[in-house]
This record gives sequence, structure tokens and C-alpha cells, in this order.
Amino acid sequence: MSQYFDNDKNVKSEKKNIKFYFKDREYNLISDNGVFSKDRFDYGTRTLLDSIDIDNLSGRVLDLGCGIGVVGIILGATNKNIIIDMVDINERALSLTKENLLLNNIDNNVFASNAYENVKCKYDYIITNPPIRAGKVVIRNFLLGGFEYLNDNGILYFVMRKDHGVKSIIKELENIFTVEIINRDKGFYIVKAFKK
Repeated sequence: MSQYFDNDKNVKSEKKNIKFYFKDREYNLISDNGVFSKDRFDYGTRTLLDSIDIDNLSGRVLDLGCGIGVVGIILGATNKNIIIDMVDINERALSLTKENLLLNNIDNNVFASNAYENVKCKYDYIITNPPIRAGKVVIRNFLLGGFEYLNDNGILYFVMRKDHGVKSIIKELENIFTVEIINRDKGFYIVKAFKK
């Protein structure tokens, strides 16, 4: 069975609209088969964004594994003072992200990248809901690999379920980051990793 990180062009397209509210603002996005959380605003992503003080972000932000664009669109709608790059390996997701940016009148940069493969600059923040089903090697690359792409004092924010190994990845991250669990909700851990 194809997964959302496989970039399978043979998955039948069935576009649909998703409408949701976040912080009293309505968002409308186009979704499709073959992308992450195709039917709804994912609870882990919502919890991640609820845990970040979006208004006080500044500088450059990387939405890593952007899917259909939920994180980058909410960030761009909420805070006009940040520069946002959105990357994903899934071409259908990237196409939807571009449609959704236009639909929501947000001007972010979007490009294809397998994790950090095509990333050329450093960021003040990396924000991600990593693709758990892609396996441990990919997850470690998403999270530990972020160190090289953060400015000094940069912050990696991510969400991961307790039963998906968040405690073991935190132990690894503590070797290079100052790590803090900033929220827990329904088994989801929201983690802030600060580049020393």
C-alpha cells in the first residue's frame, strides 16, 4: 500500500475541500488522496501549533514535510514578519500546497526536498510533524539533521506520539540540543529543541 511519503503518482486523485478553525480563524484547504491527513486538520499538528507562540516568531522558518501546507499557511496568516520555506518529498502535496497558498492569499516559498536534501540556507525555526511511518532512519534525519540547518540559538519544534518512540529520540537529541517537552496531550508530545 502506498504511503504519503512515497510520492506515488499512480494514486487516484479525488480532490476535496477541508475547512477548519484555528485560533478563531477559518481556513479552507484543498486535499487529495496520497497526502498526510487527507480528510482533516491532524490533531498532532493542531497541538504542535497550539504550543508555539506564533506571534513572537521572527526570521526564517522551515516547514519540514509540509504536506498540503497546513503549518506554513497558519504561520503565514498569523505572523507577517517571518519568511517561510515549505518543503516535502511528495509532489502531489507540494502541488496542493501551492494551490492552498493561493487560496489563502499567503506568499511562502515552496520546493521539493527529501528532508534537507535541497535546503540551502539556515533557519531560526524548523517546525515539523515528521512522517512516522517512513521509519526511524527518516525520523532521525528530520530531527537530528535539523541541527545543521538551524542558526545559532535556533529552535526545532516537533510533535511525536509517546508510543512512536519520542523518549528515545529526545535522549539522542539531548546530545546536541537543549531539549524541553513543552506540551503533552492525548499521547502527543510537543518538543522544543534549542541549538546550544
